[in-house]
Amino acid sequence: MRARRLLNVAIGMTVAVLLAACTTNGPTPSPTPTPREALRIGALVPTSGTFSFLGRGQIAGAKLAIADINAAGGVGGKPVELELRDSGDATTTTAEASLKFLVSKHVNAVVGPSSSVLAKRLIPQVVDAGVPLVSPAATFPSLTDAQDHGLFFRTVPAYGAQGTVLGDVLSKKAPIKMALIYSNDELGRSIAPAFESEAESAGSTVVASVGFPAAETRFDSIIAEAIKSKPDVVVLATSYSSFTATKGLIKGLIASGFGGSKLWLTTQNTGDYSQAFKNGTLTGVRGIIEGVHPSDSFVKRLKSVAPGLAETRYAAETYDAVVLLALAASVSDGYSGPALSSALQSVSAGGIKCSTFAECIDVHNSQGDFDYDGLSGPLDFTAQGDIEPAFYGLYTYGPDNKFKYTSGVIGG
Repeated sequence: MRARRLLNVAIGMTVAVLLAACTTNGPTPSPTPTPREALRIGALVPTSGTFSFLGRGQIAGAKLAIADINAAGGVGGKPVELELRDSGDATTTTAEASLKFLVSKHVNAVVGPSSSVLAKRLIPQVVDAGVPLVSPAATFPSLTDAQDHGLFFRTVPAYGAQGTVLGDVLSKKAPIKMALIYSNDELGRSIAPAFESEAESAGSTVVASVGFPAAETRFDSIIAEAIKSKPDVVVLATSYSSFTATKGLIKGLIASGFGGSKLWLTTQNTGDYSQAFKNGTLTGVRGIIEGVHPSDSFVKRLKSVAPGLAETRYAAETYDAVVLLALAASVSDGYSGPALSSALQSVSAGGIKCSTFAECIDVHNSQGDFDYDGLSGPLDFTAQGDIEPAFYGLYTYGPDNKFKYTSGVIGG
């Protein structure tokens, strides 16, 4: 991993204006601190395009965070302001236009986007503007090493980190034999090393690790290679963009005796298959998704902001991104990009644990350093802006071929 390079810009310098005394025997006036403007946070949320179903929940998460922050006194004694814009999807340039608009409105930081592709495209624009970007959902491994000048962060783990979690979870009861089938792309190649390393360190054996090209349409030989050494479990690591391959591999693996709990899906293919297979096909199949499963109390609060809200995925991660930025602004010497970026690391790790904006500010005022662990779990930023460890939800498929939350685990 590269060392995170912060911009060499002087931050937060308060210029004291020295007032000349009218007489030599009068008291010297105290310097007057330069008042800060209100902290302004922009948010890029998908209200159109492929991932628009996620937008309303993320908007609710951001608005709820702002309400909680302002109820606790805001930042610098002023209410924090929120500016929302559509991020669209990767088929448009909506995200670029929206970020340009937010920068023109002088936002101090931006939450979003949900797409890894869009995050990669926006980083050069973010660097030019000198504004931190905190994504609640971008998982591409390559974002770890992006030339972001220390300005990109995310409140979800990188895709490959789930390999470590799966290797550990599958070995909990006893060492077993495992096989991995993965798409031979950036995502698939990132999960394989972590999965193999953690499985073996836990005493299990990865008997097959089979990559296949994204354009592949024939899966018999791939499945045969994966199961020839008779694994106890097969892990399938494919992505949203390869639905045809995912469906074909699931069908073939189940037909070969690897259905139910013998088949594990990963974060980008654990989805709703109710329209893809006949009822009962995926019963008992397991899955993993990065991020927290929202609590009933948090969902209730989200619905107070967005009545009738159905999709809450990444709402907690969005909430935490806003809170982290507000906490960083509260302890930094200013709202510049480098000041906020430096403070984001310090407020996320290494101090006294706290779980709300108000609680963390109380700790800061009374005891000093604090460590915000939010609704989405521990949020310790690395030097590259990733979080390690992270929370993952474990899911089980029912007879309707839909996945339901079973339990959660922290790892990676």
